[in-house]
Amino acid sequence: MSDVIRVDALYRYPVKGFTPEKRDSLVVQDDGRVQGDRSLVFRFADALEPADATFPKSRGLALMTFPTLARVELTFDDGARTLRLRVDDIDVTADLSDEGRARLSEAVTAYLRSTSDAKLLEADGILPLGLLGDGMTARFQDRPRGYVSLHGAPSVSNLDAAVPAPVDDRRFRSNIVVSGAAPWEELAWRGRVRIGEVEFEVQKPIERCAAITANPDTGVRDARLLRVLTDEFGQDEPTLGILLLPVAAGGTIRVGDEVVLDA
Repeated sequence: MSDVIRVDALYRYPVKGFTPEKRDSLVVQDDGRVQGDRSLVFRFADALEPADATFPKSRGLALMTFPTLARVELTFDDGARTLRLRVDDIDVTADLSDEGRARLSEAVTAYLRSTSDAKLLEADGILPLGLLGDGMTARFQDRPRGYVSLHGAPSVSNLDAAVPAPVDDRRFRSNIVVSGAAPWEELAWRGRVRIGEVEFEVQKPIERCAAITANPDTGVRDARLLRVLTDEFGQDEPTLGILLLPVAAGGTIRVGDEVVLDA
């Protein structure tokens, strides 16, 4: 086991299923969700707005099904409450008014029509897309509890060395990336972990989906990572990273914070 494990990088995902924003700090809410994380989603035409704080990937745009979304850069301005979408010659910034949401939905649709994923838009109930969420409330996670996700950078480096395609942290869409741990060490963590001012309870490892096979720069599925994890690393299910929940209350975590096991 390593002597000192630290937070190497932090990410939030303003729009479910799209690219991350790298952050110097994250606010973990008392309910276990990261403030501003998965607070927006491009829903399919036949998907109703959820009554609770979950939204399955099958109801809207997500990397698992649309790998070319990996090329879209999305950033949310918390102060102005505007979303900027950039890819190729498309560069749209809009607020969350009805008009702004329509512009953003039209922009991502126009991009997808130019990609190898275009045929997926032709299925019944997909178009027109709609943008749900207020940009602040974390509510479109896959799981009811939300969770904070963490993985070790050495685990990703270990996996990268096993395949010819480039593999980096972005493929795994975690909120927290740590350094200083041995490869795959985090999968064995149990009990409590303190990161900065927040004490977490380790919940379970993260079983991965096809989203990790998409290259974050090209949007092409270029690595059969699910099979590599099971066949070459001997996992029963393709797994990388763990889920955490605050023990009592949330707080702020920052890049450079020490990770203390069995806190």
